[in-house]
Amino acid sequence: MSDQPILHHFEASPFSEKIRLIFGFKRIAWRSVLIPRILPKPDLIPLTGGYRRTPVMQIGADIFCDTQIITRALEARHPEPSLFPRGHAGMPWASAMWTDKVFFQNTVNLVFGSLGDKVPQDFIEDRSKMRGAPFDVKAMTANLPQHRDQFRAHVTLIEDQLAGGGHARPWLFGDFSVADINAYMNVWYVRSNLQSADALLAEFPRVRDWESRMRAIGHGERMELSPQEALDIATRGASAEVPAGDDRDPSGRKVGDKVSVAADDYGKTEIEGEVVSLSAQHIAIRRRDTRVGEVVVHFPRAGYVVRPR
Repeated sequence: MSDQPILHHFEASPFSEKIRLIFGFKRIAWRSVLIPRILPKPDLIPLTGGYRRTPVMQIGADIFCDTQIITRALEARHPEPSLFPRGHAGMPWASAMWTDKVFFQNTVNLVFGSLGDKVPQDFIEDRSKMRGAPFDVKAMTANLPQHRDQFRAHVTLIEDQLAGGGHARPWLFGDFSVADINAYMNVWYVRSNLQSADALLAEFPRVRDWESRMRAIGHGERMELSPQEALDIATRGASAEVPAGDDRDPSGRKVGDKVSVAADDYGKTEIEGEVVSLSAQHIAIRRRDTRVGEVVVHFPRAGYVVRPR
């Protein structure tokens, strides 16, 4: 049980839905810790050092922040069935730079602009702090025509890819891949929050069929866990990460260096620690906390800033 993944998430989180679908696709048994949607998150910070985004995955005393690195960890531990069929290991990854940034930002504007006055004030304040800029729901509402236009443009890309030049595909790359999970997140978020989803997707028959196939994947075998139980697992455990340097690191970073790691766009909390391992696509740092002791926190490199400390 100690090597079972623990997902710290909340049900309405679109990025968490990506990981829940991976559990379903790979038929993974996992444990669920439900966390607050906004700060404070007193039972999560001891594990992450203050990382603001959702979800976080825990395996023992190894803590994985961001869906990029969570996906890599799950693919490495559960390689079959693969999220990267036929050797497609580049573009499916790269699709997240579209789905998780420009497409997702449009989806957020559409969802919260549509919800308008229903958005709680404490959520607005939390997301404003997280962004470092106002979470301006009134502006989102005022610009709803533009947000609908943009959402339609993005979904058209999915529809066209599924059309396959006249040879319809069940999945974006023919075979199921992480690209399907990345793109689905935004459709799922609209479907989960807006009664207008049917109208927004009415002109996309292939997307609607694909959406049904995605839903049918499920979430694997889920078991609930309390936050304290997750903390106890980290306290009793030890990281499985093996120290490994990167001779080609452009800045000459090495194992044992003291660094901070932070997202480059929002939720920019700097997490400090000592480098345990690093590569072109990941960095793992060791940190210590008074509640759980020593943990190793893993981050992707794309979209994150590493600074010396």
